[in-house]
Amino acid sequence: MQLLATVAQVRERVRTWHAGGERVALVPTMGNLHEGHISLVEEARRRAQRVIVSVFVNPLQFGPSEDFAAYPRTLDDDAGLLRRAGCDVLFAPPVEEIYPDRGAQPTMVTVRGLSGILCGQFRPGHFDGVATVVAKLFNIVAPDVAIFGEKDYQQFIIIRRMTLDLQLPVEVVGAPTVRAPDGLALSSRNRYLGAAEREVAPAIHRALHAAIERLRSGDRDFAGIESAGWRALAQAGLRPDYFAIRDAADLQAPRPGSAELVVLTAARLGRSRLIDNLRLRLVG
Repeated sequence: MQLLATVAQVRERVRTWHAGGERVALVPTMGNLHEGHISLVEEARRRAQRVIVSVFVNPLQFGPSEDFAAYPRTLDDDAGLLRRAGCDVLFAPPVEEIYPDRGAQPTMVTVRGLSGILCGQFRPGHFDGVATVVAKLFNIVAPDVAIFGEKDYQQFIIIRRMTLDLQLPVEVVGAPTVRAPDGLALSSRNRYLGAAEREVAPAIHRALHAAIERLRSGDRDFAGIESAGWRALAQAGLRPDYFAIRDAADLQAPRPGSAELVVLTAARLGRSRLIDNLRLRLVG
């Protein structure tokens, strides 16, 4: 595995691979990797001959009161995990390589209708930062396919929409959420949880599962199901931002023709803001 830090190095490496007829996959991350990230690398290896993982803590997607400075940076550990997983290139650029104009980024990518709802309502500008850096990574790496975890479902939908709208020649693939045995979705921010908070956190998965079971039984009282999910989280000791049922295709309110629903939530626990979702395909 090579560790590369510049745009020029990555472009030259990918150019060589493409010239040899090899398919290239990109897995964008912010580092502090865990088993969930490694599952993305494994999916990338199934879809391409070469795999690049980017590790870049993107300042554009953090709000002024969020944890950019404190976000765990564990590049040496990340490199060891990726080497064992069969990654070909770890692209770990400094901030000035991605944002060379003294950190400024006058041009931003906004996916209207998706970026301001759900998590976007509580983290203004977050998804503009995500879409912008992913568009830059797509232009730098020129991957044939890019893999994103479905735990960040809104992010996945936004990136897929951006890629289609900008006609970028990248196949965007979602990979299933990896969970601990008690159902908690793996996340880098789980490391912020104290022991007592870690005992509380699986309530998120239980609340989502209860909502899915009501939907599966034919219950279409969406507002009632959302309220019940919110109460379950609050009673467990979490502070929900939202608990919502949406059409899985576009994150809009469910419609009579919706083929698949997704139940999404974000809740705060101690220093952590945890997100998760479950989907249900409708029959008939």
